[in-house]
Amino acid sequence: MTRLDLLADPIDLCAALVDTPSVSGDEAGLADAVQAALREQAPHLEVLRSGDAVLARTRLGREHRVLLAGHLDTVPIAGNLPSRREGHLLHGCGTSDMKAGVATIAHLAAAVAQPRHDVTFVLYDCEEVEAERNGLGRIERDHRDWLVADLAILGEPTNAGVEAGCQGTLRAEITTRGHRAHSARSWLGDNAIHAATPVLQRLATYTPRDVDIDGCVYREGLQAVRIAGGVAGNVVPDECVVTVNFRFAPDRDAAAAERHVREVFDGFDLVLTDLSPGALPGLTAPAAAEFVAATGAAPSAKYGWTDVSRFAALGIPALNYGPGDPNLAHTREEHVDTRQITEAVDVLRRFLS
Repeated sequence: MTRLDLLADPIDLCAALVDTPSVSGDEAGLADAVQAALREQAPHLEVLRSGDAVLARTRLGREHRVLLAGHLDTVPIAGNLPSRREGHLLHGCGTSDMKAGVATIAHLAAAVAQPRHDVTFVLYDCEEVEAERNGLGRIERDHRDWLVADLAILGEPTNAGVEAGCQGTLRAEITTRGHRAHSARSWLGDNAIHAATPVLQRLATYTPRDVDIDGCVYREGLQAVRIAGGVAGNVVPDECVVTVNFRFAPDRDAAAAERHVREVFDGFDLVLTDLSPGALPGLTAPAAAEFVAATGAAPSAKYGWTDVSRFAALGIPALNYGPGDPNLAHTREEHVDTRQITEAVDVLRRFLS
């Protein structure tokens, strides 16, 4: 088993985490190493194992509790292991998404033994795959008391800036139908792909909202992301399916987002296939405002969906904050600027100490 030194330079710790492969569903080795390191190097923490997630917390009787969370898993390796360094850059699978964030959290778990807030650390499995496998869901079902806090900070890559809340996401399939015929005698048929033209026209003329919440501007978007139709090169198709994705501001709940999409495509056969609500920024919560002040930077809206939505659903104000560039996530060229790791550790240590 890999031995992790949580009290070492967090940059070195990040490299060690990256060099311990943990593709979704295969996190056991890394979870074993993290669990062993916390038990050995952080005796001030209560430690719990849940599947391939590792949780730890202080019990100091502080007035407030902060939860720091990060996922242990990565997308499949793309010829980008082991890690390698190039100046201030650390290259490798998971460097940005999000082992730099995990290194930050794990280092602070061991290094800050007397925080001024009680702290819960949640390092979980299966974030990069389908939602029903996400380790946070299992933890909520089996260990709900571990997910109680006044503020949750998710270590997703944000270039060490605060990204508040997140957008919601909805996917739906819109089906148009026609009548098959030989394409040489097309007048005998009714082309279902042609019948989808009004769907595309509504998308092309759609005007998305910009919504300002707590000073963070969330821009919505409604896009066609897939079209499926056609039987053969000589057949007029009798069915066409347009898949649309609606990214919506967190002032809409799931029901409001669904109503809006159905209104846009009124008159068409629409089937909802996926829906996850967003998360409000929650910046007015005292703990969140305190953390933002500790960063010294203005927060921005999170474009995309993250697990802060799960914490928000539990009534916990939640922010995204971590080293790494989200635009490099899941790429062969994934890397992290190690100066952001140092910065994130310094900011969080200042907030907690």
